[in-house]
Amino acid sequence: MTKADIVNKICESTGIEKVTVQKAVEAFMETVKESLTQDKNVYLRGFGSFIVKKRASKVARNISKNTTVIVPEHFIPSFKPAETFYEKVKEQLK
Repeated sequence: MTKADIVNKICESTGIEKVTVQKAVEAFMETVKESLTQDKNVYLRGFGSFIVKKRASKVARNISKNTTVIVPEHFIPSFKPAETFYEKVKEQLK
């Protein structure tokens, strides 16, 4: 499902204009991105959490050149689904 599909689905179910829904969806995504870049997690009860995870530094190998590379410590965005959401998907896809 793409962002356009999400906008269309919301328009159908609510009757709100497509342009308005698109602005709301994009504003939501921008807000989540801004929060994560400021190291603030986003918690949506019943849906899940957008969080920032810390990856420790590690030694990796470049196989084609047969050399080792040190990958520095870094942070990545991540999504952790709520337990109810997780269970619903698990049951539906059996």
